[in-house]
Amino acid sequence: MKLILRIFQKFIHNLLKKLLELKNTHLLVFDIIIFSITPLLTLIIRLDGSLALQAHISQLGIATLLLLVVKLIVFWSFGFYRRYWRYASVEELTYIAMLMVAAIVIQNMAFNVLYHILPFVIDTLPRSLPLIDGLLSCIFIGMLRFSFRVVERFIQRQGVFNPRERVLIIGAGSAGVSLVQDMQSNPKLGFHAVAFIDDDPRKLNVQIRGIPVVGDRYQIPDTLKSLQIHKVIIAMPTVAGHVIREIVDICKATGIQTSTLPGIYEILNDRVRVDSIRDIRIEDLLRREPIQTDIEQVHKFIKGKTVLITGAGGSIGSELCRQILKCHPAEIILMGHGENSVFNIQQELEQLIQILKNARKAQRYSPRICTFIGDIRYSDRLKQAFEQFQPNVIFHAAAHKHVPLMELNSPEAITNNVLGTKNLLDMALQYNVQNFVMISTDKAVNPTNVMGASKRVAEMLVLQAAKQSGKPYVVVRFGNVLGSRGSVVPTFKKQIASGGPVTVTHPDICRYFMTIPEAVQLVLQAAVLNRGGQVLMLNMGEPVKIVDLAKELIRLSGYEINKDIDIVFTGLRPGEKLFEELFIEGEHYENTEHEKLFLVKNASQIIPNNLHNTVEALLRAASKNDTDLLMLLLLQVVPGYKHKSLESPIKYTNMSTAQVTMMSNVKTKGA
Repeated sequence: MKLILRIFQKFIHNLLKKLLELKNTHLLVFDIIIFSITPLLTLIIRLDGSLALQAHISQLGIATLLLLVVKLIVFWSFGFYRRYWRYASVEELTYIAMLMVAAIVIQNMAFNVLYHILPFVIDTLPRSLPLIDGLLSCIFIGMLRFSFRVVERFIQRQGVFNPRERVLIIGAGSAGVSLVQDMQSNPKLGFHAVAFIDDDPRKLNVQIRGIPVVGDRYQIPDTLKSLQIHKVIIAMPTVAGHVIREIVDICKATGIQTSTLPGIYEILNDRVRVDSIRDIRIEDLLRREPIQTDIEQVHKFIKGKTVLITGAGGSIGSELCRQILKCHPAEIILMGHGENSVFNIQQELEQLIQILKNARKAQRYSPRICTFIGDIRYSDRLKQAFEQFQPNVIFHAAAHKHVPLMELNSPEAITNNVLGTKNLLDMALQYNVQNFVMISTDKAVNPTNVMGASKRVAEMLVLQAAKQSGKPYVVVRFGNVLGSRGSVVPTFKKQIASGGPVTVTHPDICRYFMTIPEAVQLVLQAAVLNRGGQVLMLNMGEPVKIVDLAKELIRLSGYEINKDIDIVFTGLRPGEKLFEELFIEGEHYENTEHEKLFLVKNASQIIPNNLHNTVEALLRAASKNDTDLLMLLLLQVVPGYKHKSLESPIKYTNMSTAQVTMMSNVKTKGA
């Protein structure tokens, strides 16, 4: 019996699938049949079902032909038979109604003309025939078209031949509904949405796309058990990290697999799909409330311009490329000295452009993606790039940023971060680049390491260039970004994958964190504020203990702390602080139009008068690998700079900046 039932179900399934394959030519035949029948049905309704229709039959044939021709002309003229009805929605229903209203108006006009010119042709028919016929035709045509959606939903709901995981969706908002819609439209993906969980009491016990909202987050354990759930998907891309952590803890206690949609910054301008689902990441647990950016203003700022991005293959640079691409620039120049990373982001952008074209979102838009392999420390190579591309906007993300490595290789930090920025600014001014945005770091605030001090000097160079030229050149300063190359999160992941231990320098060490997409959105927002010669600082929220970060990553990986994976404290590294600072003494901060961006109002007023000479001396010391002199020059030019290794060149510490600069000149000449 089960075999017979299964064969019958298979037959019905295939029959319904054939129905979905009907083309518009087939529908035209059905429409002609409907239009031929509706006048007769109209007359029966009008005469209250009376069988005395013989007196009207001859004239009914003429009226039927007239109404049929009018409706076919109207429908054909407005492209009705060029529509694809498998995905018909409210828009298509409105479209049918509008066409039928037009047909009814024309039918009534035609009937009135015939009544006056040839009354004997249709004089026995009721005047309401065109109106009632039009209404019936609209109902039948709509039912026929929307039967495609009904049949498709029926096939999707069966799931007889495709065993699927029973899924609980956390979040009955637009993201959750889009996710369910994608699951229902693609049963072969293997997901069957069983229920929603949502904290909004207004949604409790309602059904969305046939899926019930069964309770709030505290009902998750009972729901998982009663509905035999196999998988939980968190579909709340805008919710704060503490909510995600609570839900993850609840689900983890039950042993059910939990996944999530990315945060809003990762899916910006993209549709939520099943293939967007991924494992829970540390970024999700540290996610903050979404930041409202003026996307239209950023789009207007970038559109049609040639944008040069240094360090384009890096974490921040590559995300800048992705988000700038969506703002329709004329050209993006990917500059970097690492050929593999530049190649990778170039391929990714080209693929994204093709996706946009295929989705018909590009509207003939095809930005040029150009690559330029070069080191910003070489001005001759930079000059070739500016000659060739003539950029309008520069986003300067290239830098050496690894604190311990730069302590051991301080001349490299100076030549890349200081000389590279100086060369870039010289070219920008020479070629009249209108906008320049430098990515800086919170380590430039009261630095205790060469990397932070070198970035502070680079900041001063940008501010000085803006002050002298009057151009809107700005610095954007922010803290650590989660998942960037060389940052703590990838390091912890590697240590966990190898079985531990996870190494943390100090139990109290804290850092400010921000996700890469979030940071880049704020960088773009800072670029359009047009505050030349000033530093814009991102609101980094509350600092996070690194040891807490390590614990969360261990738990996310499915291990127990100090049982499966140990945490070992190794001591602070050279140049490393316990707590990063955001404010420099003497700088004045104020709010901007954007709540997450602060302005250092007097940043350009605290630049040393002899900055040019000191920078030249720094570069000479770096070229001669004179680290002692290099440290002293940084001490003289960077306010708040403190370095533990300054005991070795103690004989220079009482010298003025001019004396240290003179000393560097003498040493250089002597060499």
